[in-house]
Amino acid sequence: MNFLLVGTNPENTGAATHFVALAEALAEAGHAVTVVAAPGSLIAVELTGHGVDLRLGKFRNVLDPHGYATVVRAAGQTHPDWLIGNFGKEYWPLVALGRVLRIPVALFRHRTPPMKKLSAWMLPRLAQRFFAVSRYARQAYLDCGIPPERVQILPNPVNVRRCHPDPQQRVALRQRLGLDEDAIVVGYAGRLQRSKGIFTLLIATSVAMAREPRLHCLWLGDGPDGAALRELAQRDPNASRHHFIGWVQDSALWYNAMSMLAFPSLAPETFGRVSVEAQAAGIPVLGSDIGGIPETMQAGVSGLLLPPGDSAAWRDAILGLCDPAVRGPMGLAARQFVEEHFSSASVAAELILSLHTVHHVRTSRRRPGGAFS
Repeated sequence: MNFLLVGTNPENTGAATHFVALAEALAEAGHAVTVVAAPGSLIAVELTGHGVDLRLGKFRNVLDPHGYATVVRAAGQTHPDWLIGNFGKEYWPLVALGRVLRIPVALFRHRTPPMKKLSAWMLPRLAQRFFAVSRYARQAYLDCGIPPERVQILPNPVNVRRCHPDPQQRVALRQRLGLDEDAIVVGYAGRLQRSKGIFTLLIATSVAMAREPRLHCLWLGDGPDGAALRELAQRDPNASRHHFIGWVQDSALWYNAMSMLAFPSLAPETFGRVSVEAQAAGIPVLGSDIGGIPETMQAGVSGLLLPPGDSAAWRDAILGLCDPAVRGPMGLAARQFVEEHFSSASVAAELILSLHTVHHVRTSRRRPGGAFS
C-alpha cells in the first residue's frame, strides 16, 4: 500500500514518537511511505534516511494555505491509498483534503480530553478510520458520544531494535553514574510534575534506600516541579543516591542503566509509552493502576500494578524487586510481552489489516483508467 503521513507538530511528544515508529514500521514492511513533517522537528530528524520520502512543510493552523499546498503536492506526486494524521490541528485539513482528493483518511487520537463538541461529533464520522491508543482512551471517546463502531484501538508501537537489552550500554552508563555493578536502580522517565506521582516515588525510594544500601534512583526528564523535587531529594540522608540527568533526546539507551522502571502517575495516562519501552529493554515496570497504564503490562508477570499515591505500597514493591530472583524473570517476560503486542511490526500489521477493507472497496470502485466510478 501507499501512505501519506502528515505530522507537522514540531514538539517532542509521545504522539511524535508514535508517528516515527509507525512510519518506520510501514516502510520496513515494504509499503511506500511519504511523510510531511515540520523542518527540524523530531519527526523530520528521526525519519531522515529511514526509507521514507520526507517532505518538509507545516500547518500553523487549520487554515494555513502553505500546509494544504504541501500535502496536495505530495499527494499529486505519490498517489497515496491513505492519508494518516496524528495531531489535532491537522484533523480537519486531512478530512477536507481526503474529500477533495478522494483519498480515505485515518486519524489517531492520543489524548483523552474531549475535542471541541463539533470536532468530537464529526471527525470520527468523517474519517474512514479513527484510532484510540488504548481501551481506556476508547471508552473516554465513547463517553463523549462517539459511536462505538467508529473507534478502533491500535496501541503505540515501539521499535524493539532500538529499545533492547544492551549489556555494554549498561556498563558504560553505570560507570558514568559512578555505580557499582551490584547497584539496584529505580528509574523514572518523564515530565517532572506533581500529577506524574514524582513525590510519591521520592518518598517511597527514600524510605526503601534506608533499608537497601544498594538502591539508587535515576531521574530522566524535567518539568515545572523539577526544582522542588531536586530540593527535597537533596535533604534526603541518601541524597547522593538520587541521580538527576535532565531531559534526554533518546531515553532508550538509559533503560539499560535501570533495574526497574517506576511509572507512578496520579492522573490517568492515555497509554504509557515509557512502560512499553522499558519492558522492551528487558526492565520490569512498577505502574500505577490507573488510566491506560494497566494495558501496557502483564500485572504480576512483567511488572506490578500499584495504587496511585500510596508511598508505602510503592516502597514495598521497590524492595520486592530488589530481589534478582523476582526481578530477573519479570524482565525476560517483559521483553517477550512487548515483542508480541507492541512491536512496530505487529502494530503495523494490525493497521494494514484494519485499513485493508476500506482500501479494497475504494480500489474496486475505480475505473480501469484510475478514476472513480
